[in-house]
Amino acid sequence: MKMTLDPGLAIEAKALVALAFRTGPIEDLHAGRPCTVCSGNREISHISDEEMKAIMKSAVDTLYRLLWQRDCDPMAYNENLALGRRYTLHWDDPELKVPSRKRSRPK
Repeated sequence: MKMTLDPGLAIEAKALVALAFRTGPIEDLHAGRPCTVCSGNREISHISDEEMKAIMKSAVDTLYRLLWQRDCDPMAYNENLALGRRYTLHWDDPELKVPSRKRSRPK
């Protein structure tokens, strides 16, 4: 089945990403000054294992809470989506392409 862009679903997806990632620990990493020596060098890790774990843990916790709200407390879910939409008013819509699968090491 060919995927098509559903504007409402795109808005919801962007709001969930904003709530799960943008307003989490990644914001602290983003707020610092860029490294002029290693900027753009893909051979150098820019996020420590501990930072990556904190980002992923925060995202899972937030998405779980939001998905729980979607099923059990729709009013709270919609209020959170409204907050997330405010962060994403000028974000690009999703691109409808098959994601590339990167091999990653399990943790």
